[in-house]
Amino acid sequence: MTASSTTPRRAPAERFAQWAAGDGAELPLPGSGHTRTRFAALQSLARADLSFARLAEGHADAVAILAELGGPAPGPGERWGVWAAQPPGASLDARPDAAGGWVLDGVKPYCSGAHSCTHALVTADTADGRRLFAVATGHAGYAPVEGTWRAVGMAGSDSPDVRFTGVPARAIGGVDAYLRRPGFTHGGVGVAACWLGGARGVADALLARARSRDPDPLTAAHLGAVDVALHAAQCALDAAADAIDAAPYDAGPPAELRAARVRALVADVCARVLDEVGRALGAGPLCHDAEHAQRVADLTVYIRQHHAERDLAALGGMVAAGKAEKAEEEDSDD
Repeated sequence: MTASSTTPRRAPAERFAQWAAGDGAELPLPGSGHTRTRFAALQSLARADLSFARLAEGHADAVAILAELGGPAPGPGERWGVWAAQPPGASLDARPDAAGGWVLDGVKPYCSGAHSCTHALVTADTADGRRLFAVATGHAGYAPVEGTWRAVGMAGSDSPDVRFTGVPARAIGGVDAYLRRPGFTHGGVGVAACWLGGARGVADALLARARSRDPDPLTAAHLGAVDVALHAAQCALDAAADAIDAAPYDAGPPAELRAARVRALVADVCARVLDEVGRALGAGPLCHDAEHAQRVADLTVYIRQHHAERDLAALGGMVAAGKAEKAEEEDSDD
């Protein structure tokens, strides 16, 4: 492996290790009464560095999942990821072993922090259905597949495929427990907080331009449009945090709709910010400001975790099925 192939992921990984051992240990759990604080912290990390924030969000999500499903709390010096992507063409299987545990074999794609996480929560298929497993990455059968993460945007998130060959695992929860738990929707909103932080980081270049020269009505107009969009997304995120704290165990229509709406709104706002900032500043910063160019590339990739029209179709299906009205009725009863 060449030095150049490891450089893009080194800085985020080093910051991740420091954060997990420090501020990360103090991050409130979702639904603890301090969800705004949790989301604000993730947003702040993402405003500075989206790849680092992706690693931190994965660790924070793993801590929350383990607490919710009764798994072991992460120990000192441990850095966790959550690897649950299920794209076509790759499969990871789990089988019981003779000692009463489990063994994983196969390939898991999009494993953020594959080289820096000490442990991970991984979804895998069993004879009874899909389950969540805790694994340690130090086993000899654990191997990131080099060359499978060639991204420019989010390069530092270090998200290659990982091959598992006879890796021991511990089951966390039952079949489909990962998806059915209330925290699944809470975590989805947490990812949106990272997206919004990334949008603020991109918008910082426009704000700096507006403050560094004589008033320009066109620049001011773009900045105004960006401010309105960011404000709307922040209001939605804050309202979601308050709703999560008010009903932390809700996994029904209100929680599903809330996560779907917030994620769709924030993804749209991020796209709007990318467009407005690009139109206002032109190609110059993208060509000559490496930090800004990286922020733009990172955010462009990261918001693709929102599956565009597929996720909007799922949201529209919930609305058409009457779940919106049911959610509003349940909210009014609280």
